Amino acid sequence: MARIRDRLEELGISLPEAPRPVAAYVPSVQAGSLVFISGQVPFSEGTLLASGTVPGSVTLEQAAAAARQCGINALAVLSDHLDGDLDRVEQVVRLGVFVASDPGFTDQPKVANGASELMEEVFGEAGRHARAAVGSVSLPIGAAVEVEMIVQVRD
Repeated sequence: MARIRDRLEELGISLPEAPRPVAAYVPSVQAGSLVFISGQVPFSEGTLLASGTVPGSVTLEQAAAAARQCGINALAVLSDHLDGDLDRVEQVVRLGVFVASDPGFTDQPKVANGASELMEEVFGEAGRHARAAVGSVSLPIGAAVEVEMIVQVRD
């Protein structure tokens, strides 16, 4: 029944309250069986975990951990959208991972693995997804990483 909640507990993950938008958008939109989760930055308990560019201000390891936190925040939004029933997830379809990058930095995929590996840990095979890992000059509120997500759900 609560298979995904049990899995989160096994992983030691407690979903935070779903982050609220910081501008003129909504956290999630459903179109048919697809749920689009707006970009999430690495907030944890009200604190931005990583700000600035990678690797100048944030190490690769810190950025990957921040991407994982972005993924946790995206799951919190998804859980809120699904009234807490993450067992309705059929497939994580795609992640978009944006990394504030110093010129010449090309390891965005390694940063994105922080969020990608989380989805596979939580959902197993259904967590395997298509992905874009993109370097950016800067991100909202100075975040080092931002993650957006598309998920297929059942009624």
